Formats: sequence, structure tokens, C-alpha cells
Amino acid sequence: MPKIKIAENTVQLIREICTKYGNEEGELINVLHNVQDKLGYLPAEVQEVIARELNIPVARIYGVVTFYSFFSMLPKGEHPISVCMGTACYVRGSEQVLEEFKRQLKIDVGQTTPDGKFSLGSLRCVGACGLAPVVMVGEKVYGRVSPQQVRKILSDYIIGCPHSES
Repeated sequence: MPKIKIAENTVQLIREICTKYGNEEGELINVLHNVQDKLGYLPAEVQEVIARELNIPVARIYGVVTFYSFFSMLPKGEHPISVCMGTACYVRGSEQVLEEFKRQLKIDVGQTTPDGKFSLGSLRCVGACGLAPVVMVGEKVYGRVSPQQVRKILSDYIIGCPHSES
């Protein structure tokens, strides 16, 4: 994968975030959350800057970023879609829901549509087992989702009104 060049103002932003947390190794998760919140993702080059600022190995940062599903090394779409694959959701058909999202969007898990509108991911548990299977689009939670509802959910975001009930 080719290296990207980080803009100096982005490097400065990362330094400011690290300084806000006292450049403390124990604040790594907070730093990563804050940086991802500002930049949208945590590519290797950003991890290298954080490693220098916190004086810790890049491998440690990479380990944390790849361990926690919240963090992403790839840019997410404007509307990130997460399908819960926890036990309750899986038993109630989340695998078929995920397959339908893949079919409709023509992307796989971990990918973003070419127009940057949607990205697709899966989660271990959303914590809303009573609504299984659960799908999240951004912060909006959809419960008891069937494969037949996928087109409607996507159309709400293509049209630009995720709260419509037509």
C-alpha cells in the first residue's frame, strides 16, 4: 500500500490532541478516539505521528487500532453501515441481512462504495438483542431488519431523509 503524505496542519492537529492528553502512553485510546473523530480514520502514517508524540512503538498503536472494531484504518463512507453479528442477531438472520447489503451496494465488509456514500461493516454486539437483527447506519439504529428492508433503508439515505417512513 502506498504511503500517503500527511498535511502539516494535520500533523499539528495530531500533536495538539496528544498534548491535550499530556502525551501520556496511558491515554492512547483517548488520543486514538479523538484523532479518528477529527480525521475519520487512522491510516498508518497517522499512527506513526501518534507513536512519535507518545513515545511508544507504532506496533503497539497498530495492535490497539486493529483489536478494537471501533477504529478504522480506512476512510468510512458518509453513511457507515454496521450489521450486528452477535448471537441473537445471527440466530435471527443477520447474515442474510448482511449479504443483502453486500449485494445492493456491490461491496464487501470493510469496503466503501466508489461514490463514498456508504461503507459496510459488521459488529460483534450492539447491545440491543431484543431488536435482533440490528443494523446501524451512522448513529441510527434499525431493529428487526429483514433482507427485504435493506433497499428501503438504503433509499432513505440516497434520497437524503433517513427519518422518512414512506
